[in-house]
Amino acid sequence: MPIITTKDGVEIFYKDWGSGQPIVFSHGWPLSSDDWDAQMMFFVTRGYRVVAHDRRGHGRSAQVADGHDMDHYADDLAAVSAHLDLKNAIHVGHSTGGGEVVHYIARHGESRVAKAAILSAVPPLMVKTEANPGGLPKSVFDGFQTALAAGRSAFYRDVAAGPFYGYNRPGAKPSEAVIQNWWRQGMMGGAKAHYDGIVAFSQTDFTEDLKKINVPVLVMHGDDDQIVPYADSAPLSAKLLKNGTLKTYKGFPHGMPTTHAETINADLLAFFKG
Repeated sequence: MPIITTKDGVEIFYKDWGSGQPIVFSHGWPLSSDDWDAQMMFFVTRGYRVVAHDRRGHGRSAQVADGHDMDHYADDLAAVSAHLDLKNAIHVGHSTGGGEVVHYIARHGESRVAKAAILSAVPPLMVKTEANPGGLPKSVFDGFQTALAAGRSAFYRDVAAGPFYGYNRPGAKPSEAVIQNWWRQGMMGGAKAHYDGIVAFSQTDFTEDLKKINVPVLVMHGDDDQIVPYADSAPLSAKLLKNGTLKTYKGFPHGMPTTHAETINADLLAFFKG
């Protein structure tokens, strides 16, 4: 398997397909690079080089006990980019991966980066604070950790079969294959990484990161996102970015890159070529 070893000794699995301008995909919690199948297949057949890694503690990467925070996530992404010597790359992040992309660009600079897109992404800040009154109470995320520790197999099944893809909405038609694939990806990773990752995605404040970014960024979000509520995420991120464009999808769920891949892929392609 293609693996790189980070400076702190963690083995990170990655995929690298095709040639052309690189698109680098950062996945959501608690999944793996497999969650980007619909995008990677679409873009590799259209002349792009597609790259995706499994975050530390997720998928096929090492199940280490420590380093499950945005600084390490960003540094691991930088290590993959440097190892593959990616230039003029487009970075695409979903959910937690959107935070990873934003933090990576702010922390490591734009010398390798052409554009970015963040989808259903966690920035600027998910948790409710005095400065972020529209955020979710910390008790919500504490509940995630409690449920994970009590039995993550059942918890992951419930997330995938319910709010993640909007399958709990009236008239929804759940796909058993999609639910099982989400559960499979989640159970491949390490419980400790996923437990700590809840703090990383919910309590990291990306406000200053967003202000530092100069490259064009497409902010894509469904207004029926039950995981990362729309009002306190995408519009705020787009305002903080120097060169941000907001694209809102009526009725789309958090997992829209899977449920609405045709629409999302077409809009990403238009942005990449624009």
